[in-house]
Amino acid sequence: MNDGDAYRNPDLLWSRDTLLARLDDPSLRLIDVRPGERFAMGHIPGARHFDIYAVNCDDTDDAPLQSFTRMWAFLLARRGVSFDDTIVFCGEITGMTAARGLWFLEYLGHKNVHVLDGGFAGWEAAGLPVTRDATVASAAVFSFEADRDRLATYQDVLAAIDTDDTIVLDTRGRAEWTGEDRRSAHGGTVPGSVHLEWVNHLTEQGTMKPAAELRALFEAHGVTPDKRIIALCQTGYRSAHAYLALRLLGYPDVRNYLGSWNEWGNRDGMPIARPEG
Repeated sequence: MNDGDAYRNPDLLWSRDTLLARLDDPSLRLIDVRPGERFAMGHIPGARHFDIYAVNCDDTDDAPLQSFTRMWAFLLARRGVSFDDTIVFCGEITGMTAARGLWFLEYLGHKNVHVLDGGFAGWEAAGLPVTRDATVASAAVFSFEADRDRLATYQDVLAAIDTDDTIVLDTRGRAEWTGEDRRSAHGGTVPGSVHLEWVNHLTEQGTMKPAAELRALFEAHGVTPDKRIIALCQTGYRSAHAYLALRLLGYPDVRNYLGSWNEWGNRDGMPIARPEG
């Protein structure tokens, strides 16, 4: 097997068997990020609910970014999650919301965080245990030291334009990238960005594609490990999925632009390109 056939950081993804063997581990914190209604209809035993979708930050200047970071750590602590726990995020599939959870925990400096590959849908389809029971967790303390190298601000993206050592990776739909589908005051993309929609990372079953397929996909778009990669979307979820995919492949410098187009497209005076359709 050559290097392209295997993930460089495979432990970021947990299989169903890996999770099943660890369900009774007292240090495990399984976080279900699906909407509350879906969680109430059935979830993996022991899972704690935290729907993180729309918990966003659209201003990456220092003060609002620090406030948002502290808020995230507080919300985790309220669900009984501490910095020393083994954390696994579970979505409906290996989706963008679970990937966003993993990215943010790595940004907070956590070294033991994972995503359940295939999510709840794959778990349920395999006939594994499902429950509707839930308990209220006691609050914990989530201390952290943010790893600035995991995150990009609008200033980092500005500095990356027209540089040879950084690639801005736009993970939105093609119409968003060209500006035809405008979801902010201004439509388009960052000048010089590479477009690769995030859904291309997934198999039809909602699991991550094998390493060789992912590596070929990124390299075909010029996204190579010798560059710093800054991923963006609208609010930092789809781009977090690219962050997960590239981390699995062992890319050494990958960052998620937290504010993404919700910040860039609503800030007056930012450089914007409108690629050909």
